[in-house]
Amino acid sequence: MAPRLLAVTFDVRDPARPARFWAGLLGREVVEDAGGLLLPGDDTQVGLRFEPSATDKAGPNLVHLHLTSADLEGQRRTVETALRLGGAHLDVGQLPEEEHVVLADPAGNEFCVIEPGNAYLAGTGFLGELACEGARAVGLFWSEALGWPLVWDQDEETAIQSPRGGTKVAWGGPPMAPKEGPDRQRFELVTTGDPQAEADRLIALGATARGTDDHGHLLLADPGGNAFRLRRS
Repeated sequence: MAPRLLAVTFDVRDPARPARFWAGLLGREVVEDAGGLLLPGDDTQVGLRFEPSATDKAGPNLVHLHLTSADLEGQRRTVETALRLGGAHLDVGQLPEEEHVVLADPAGNEFCVIEPGNAYLAGTGFLGELACEGARAVGLFWSEALGWPLVWDQDEETAIQSPRGGTKVAWGGPPMAPKEGPDRQRFELVTTGDPQAEADRLIALGATARGTDDHGHLLLADPGGNAFRLRRS
C-alpha cells in the first residue's frame, strides 16, 4: 500500500504562533507530537505541521497554500479572520485585476484566498491546494509515490489528487524559483509497512536517500531535490 501524505511541515522560529493561526483559520485542533505541532487533516484535507528552527525564513516558500471561497462574502470573511488572527497582506507582484488575495501567516508563510467560482478548485474543500515549485517530473514522481492520479498535466504543469478527492497538490513547472538555503518545508509521509522497504520503492521511482533525522525517521528527496520524511504510521 502506498504511503499516506500526513502533512506538509514548515520549519519556523516559533511553531506555536503559526499553529494557533492555522488552527483558528481552518477550525482544527493542535496536537503536540515528536518535535513539533500538528494540525491533523483527514482523508481529503492535508494536515499541517510546524517544527522549530533556529534560522529565519529566506525567500518565498516553495510550497504555499490555496484556500477556497464559496462566495465573495466567504472570501471576505476568510481574509478578515486571517488578519484578526495575526496574518498580513502581502505584495508578491499580483496584478490589480487578479481576484485572489495574497496573505502571510504570522511566520511569514505565504498563502492565497482564492476567489469564488474557481472551477479548478471546485469540490476540493477549504484547503484546496498545495501549490509547489517543481517540474513535470516531480509531479509524475509524486503521483506514483502516493498512488494519486494526475488531474492536470498541461504545459509542464501537473497536479495530483487523492482518489477520495480533497486537497490538490500541484507543480507549476518552469521557470522555477531558485532554492535559497535548506528546505524549510517538506512532505511528511506515513506508512503502515516497513519504512525501509517503502523507501527502497521510492528510490526506485527516482527519490534520493538522505539518512535519518533525530527521531530515526527516514529522510529522502524527490527528483526535484525537495526533502521529505517517511515514518511508520
